[in-house]
Amino acid sequence: MTTSSHPVPAAPEGGHLTRVAAPEGVSPGTGYSHVVWGTGRFVAVSGQCSFDEKGELVGEGDAAAQARQVFENLRRCLAAAGAGFEDVVKLTYFVTDVAHLPAVRAARDEVIAPDRLPASSAVQVAALFRPELLLEVEAFAIVPVSG
Repeated sequence: MTTSSHPVPAAPEGGHLTRVAAPEGVSPGTGYSHVVWGTGRFVAVSGQCSFDEKGELVGEGDAAAQARQVFENLRRCLAAAGAGFEDVVKLTYFVTDVAHLPAVRAARDEVIAPDRLPASSAVQVAALFRPELLLEVEAFAIVPVSG
């Protein structure tokens, strides 16, 4: 096990999460935090696609419309666990074309404040489980535990 001589910053007062956009010696991330940690209850949200509550596809051929629906689905899933986007520590984006990432980021920016960006990974995939799907996003969150 490797240990670091660098001090670990404390969580902000009143907060349960700490975000580090640029750890020492690491190039700053653009639009994400390199490291996020916290204390509380862990929540994992399965990858969400752009289906509405009836199971109908939203935004066929439109990455922006699909991304907005995906983030609405994530919001609903997080709420079911007593969480919100402010509790998200990690997002993983699966896109069929990296050209869709600006639309995904725009949808994300509508629901997550720029000073609360989670750690993120983006992966271009050959296909998702249905050919009309352009993206899928999964989330991990840590919800504060009330004492």
